[in-house]
Amino acid sequence: MRPACTLAATTLDAPDAHVLARFYRDRLGRPVRKEEPGWVEIAPPDGGAGLSFQTEPLFTRPRWPSERSAQQMMMHLDIEVTDLPAAVERAVALGARPADPQPQDDVRVLYDPAGPPFCLFTRTTAGA
Repeated sequence: MRPACTLAATTLDAPDAHVLARFYRDRLGRPVRKEEPGWVEIAPPDGGAGLSFQTEPLFTRPRWPSERSAQQMMMHLDIEVTDLPAAVERAVALGARPADPQPQDDVRVLYDPAGPPFCLFTRTTAGA
């Protein structure tokens, strides 16, 4: 019999877990589930999978687009929004910065306060 498995969280390293957790807490509107020195968890109120943040003193910002001689991105967050310009404006106000280049009209790549990229996107209908 296979044991049950549930994805509980995705954990992001940062130079300061609390700073990055505050950014994503405010961006996603998720409450803090747990907070201790060097560690913060945020999660949806329904108890689903959340995001965790841990302080990593040797953290190195990834480079996007990738370059052979630089730290490469291992993962990124895709955040669906209903109003892309307003979502970008809010993210920038919270400390994000837009990346260059931008890959598509319905996607915006930004760097979070620790430096890793994340995407804001609007869902488009096929053939539209």
